[in-house]
Amino acid sequence: MILFLAGTSDARALAISLMEAGHELLTTVVTENAAMELRKAGLKVYVGRLTNEDFVRMIKEQGFQAVIDASHPFAEEASKNASTAAKEVRVPYIRYERESQTHEGKGVMIVDSYALAAEKAFEKKGVIMLTTGSKTLQVFTEKLLNQPDIRVIARMLPRKDNMEKCELLGFPQRDIVAIQGPFTKEFNKALYNQYGVTTMVTKESGKVGSVDEKVEAAKELGIETIVIKRPKINYENQYSSFADVLAYINKVVITNKTNNG
Repeated sequence: MILFLAGTSDARALAISLMEAGHELLTTVVTENAAMELRKAGLKVYVGRLTNEDFVRMIKEQGFQAVIDASHPFAEEASKNASTAAKEVRVPYIRYERESQTHEGKGVMIVDSYALAAEKAFEKKGVIMLTTGSKTLQVFTEKLLNQPDIRVIARMLPRKDNMEKCELLGFPQRDIVAIQGPFTKEFNKALYNQYGVTTMVTKESGKVGSVDEKVEAAKELGIETIVIKRPKINYENQYSSFADVLAYINKVVITNKTNNG
């Protein structure tokens, strides 16, 4: 059995591919909404955030043969907890990560952190649209909210906890766009025009994260873009294709069966 960190659309697709190949999985996600999609596909799901200790306990108690980490490219804590636990319990750890993309060009600024993105947005002023999610929203509100010559629009998933966080941070309701993508370039352009956006902030999440559509829409409208680079983590056994993950897992399962046989 495999412990599988899911949560994104490509992670769900990979989990289904592994299940169809005959592997038994327990998928883990943070939200009930993400769990619903996995259950529809016939996958077993655990809902909740897991610490390093939680991962160790689960691997030992349920006898997982491997850990596949297909969490979001920016889910640093989850990846570190899973990889550390796998190493401690001595089971293979496999990282699936969608391919990285470069978004260089006129009007595009690449930065290394959320804090630096907030600093650069502050310097630009105007109407700033955040498409970076709610987890790091406070980094931006501390720097940008209630500042003269700055309006901040936050685009995020329509979840109750997101709205509660916005309220706690004093984020105006009129400046919240609670909606779930992926979105086309045309939709992004319409949204930018609706709010008169002058700067868009996003993360380098990869093609599956629809970053291209956001950036290209901004370029066509002459809107400046700030792109936050992925965290630099040296993963062991990292792949960006389903076939490579499946090949590695098949090898692990056969080896385990041979050793236990």
